[in-house]
Amino acid sequence: MTATLTAGDDVRPSPVPLLRGYRFELVKLVSQWRTRLLVLACWITPALFVTAVSRQSTLPVDTLFGRWMHTTGWAGPLVVLGFAGAWALPLLTSVVAGDVFAAEDRLGTWRHLLVAVRSPRRIFAAKALAALTVILLLVSGLACSSAAGGAVAVGNRPLTGLDGHLLTPADAAGRVLLAWICVLAPTLALAAIGLLGSVTLGRSPMGLLLPALFALAMQLAQMLPLPVALRLALPGYAFIAWNGLFTDPAQLQPLLIGIAVSLAWAVVATTLAHLLFVRRDFTNAAYDGSGRRAVTAGVLPLAGLAAATVLVVATTTSATGSGIEQDEVQRSLATEFAHLYRLQTELLHRPDVTEARLRAAATCDKGSDRVAAEGPGNDWRCVVSWHLPGVEATGSAVYQLDVTADGRFVADGDGPKEVNGYFLVRTPTGDAPNPLWQFDGNVDLLSTSKG
Repeated sequence: MTATLTAGDDVRPSPVPLLRGYRFELVKLVSQWRTRLLVLACWITPALFVTAVSRQSTLPVDTLFGRWMHTTGWAGPLVVLGFAGAWALPLLTSVVAGDVFAAEDRLGTWRHLLVAVRSPRRIFAAKALAALTVILLLVSGLACSSAAGGAVAVGNRPLTGLDGHLLTPADAAGRVLLAWICVLAPTLALAAIGLLGSVTLGRSPMGLLLPALFALAMQLAQMLPLPVALRLALPGYAFIAWNGLFTDPAQLQPLLIGIAVSLAWAVVATTLAHLLFVRRDFTNAAYDGSGRRAVTAGVLPLAGLAAATVLVVATTTSATGSGIEQDEVQRSLATEFAHLYRLQTELLHRPDVTEARLRAAATCDKGSDRVAAEGPGNDWRCVVSWHLPGVEATGSAVYQLDVTADGRFVADGDGPKEVNGYFLVRTPTGDAPNPLWQFDGNVDLLSTSKG
């Protein structure tokens, strides 16, 4: 028996289910040669890099945790993380998210896709989820590959934190994993900006470059001596805020603010991209993006979001100035010196002494007495003093500090040579430089504004 249609029956076909559309878009992305090449590179290159660098005599000491790559396999993933946050992740999000909509404009396949799926909203959701899946696969490859390379080349050994305390292998592994998870938030923000650029600018190459250019601008801003409230309100800060995980106690407030700001940018940018996409006129086959719409529907809302986040951070944290104050620099240096002094004592087989009995303290100035001891710069000069049990004389050591705008500092020993000069110390894993000679530290930018 054949069914008969009446005038009141709805004969419109239903939209394709989201799961089927997601699978279709994911297959389209994975079938591209550049996507396969990126996946292969992310899952292989970090392991080769960490293995090669860990076996060299010269280490990347200018990179955070680079000086510990001979000591522990957990330093390698953190070196790769620092490089990925600055360069690799912005480029990966540009290639994946920045082109996921623009590719249809170049090929002229929007009408075919709309006829097949029959729902612009489901097309947007499927493409966004497919791009997110590929990005997560690439980030997972960077993390797993670098960790595997470090474990094979050096081994599962303790890691020295940014305040000098020693993390057990299990604790180091957990914090390295957490650091990689934390950078997913700014990566999602860049991916959302890529989606917005891909929708707004059409086949224009600027949509493809937008996440990388935005990340470069954020990176340059973090290098400037900006107020701490403005620095924390930028989504790029979460790429470096993971440093606070490697102190005891962990400096969580800047990290949580950076993650919250990044997620806010991801939500707003994705929402804007969705609204623009569903309102687009797909009947115009010659559509090539709209610069005016990119400004009114993209730049202005994000600029308003940036102003709002600055206001929220400034009012909720009472953050003022650069966040790099004399007292906090002195406190951070003295704490790290005490931890590393105990490490040096153990390596030299001297009697152990606790940090409480050492009573380490630091006195720092910047340039001269006429210059306020605050803010970033390479002209910090500090004198660390300590006391040994049963010894009346007070020990002292001089350090030159280079403090960057994001709170990281490098301490360079300036004598006496037998304390913080350069000499090799025999360790179970081989000869290593004196741990008190040069070391990295981190200043909590919000510690001076916590009341």
